[in-house]
Amino acid sequence: MRTQDIDYTADGVRMIGQYVVDDSKPGRRGGVLVCHEGPGLTDHTKKIAARLAGLGYAAFAMDYHGDGKPLADITQTMARLAPWMADPTGIRTRARAALDVLKAQKEVDPARLAAIGYCFGGTTALEIGRSGADVKAIVGFHSGLATARPQDAANIKGKVLVCIGADDPIIPPAQRAAFEDEMKAAGADWRLQLYGGAGHSFTNPAADSRGMKGFFYHEATDRRSWNAMIELFEETLN
Repeated sequence: MRTQDIDYTADGVRMIGQYVVDDSKPGRRGGVLVCHEGPGLTDHTKKIAARLAGLGYAAFAMDYHGDGKPLADITQTMARLAPWMADPTGIRTRARAALDVLKAQKEVDPARLAAIGYCFGGTTALEIGRSGADVKAIVGFHSGLATARPQDAANIKGKVLVCIGADDPIIPPAQRAAFEDEMKAAGADWRLQLYGGAGHSFTNPAADSRGMKGFFYHEATDRRSWNAMIELFEETLN
């Protein structure tokens, strides 16, 4: 397994993402862009990229803050994310640059790409789809579903899966309903899976240490949502 940090520029900012691929596997393969949680590129995202590489994909854990470093605290995180929530142009630009890095890798089949993400990274994956990028699958785990440009969902080319905890305090039923309306209006191939007993950050074992109400790891939902993603990949990337 080869792990390589890649410097690239996006939106005028130096980024450092991590590419992981199994060099023992011959030929080109599906590529997966992995978009990190709101705080930044951490071991959580890097381990996911490595796990995907172990399954035979080429994975690139993108950076959307800069220098490959997480932000200091929740205040700094929200200050960074708020402008992208109001106008997704900036995060789409950063994500498309990372997708170009993935496509450029010699092991990657550019006709078989997916974008997945966690928390605001899931929002980012959805915005990649709304931007019209040619990705076959879009997956969001405990991802924000709202967008300032719901009409852009008509540009989605791939199949959409979002996995949401029923007890997530920042993705309430009204947001889920609005997302359903958005996907229906766009005529997208979409699915929303709702998991009882799960809150926000249910894929991240470090979530409990944050001490934030409604943010906690949920092993069963982590496992079930991962399997749902793999099922979608088998349908779209293999």
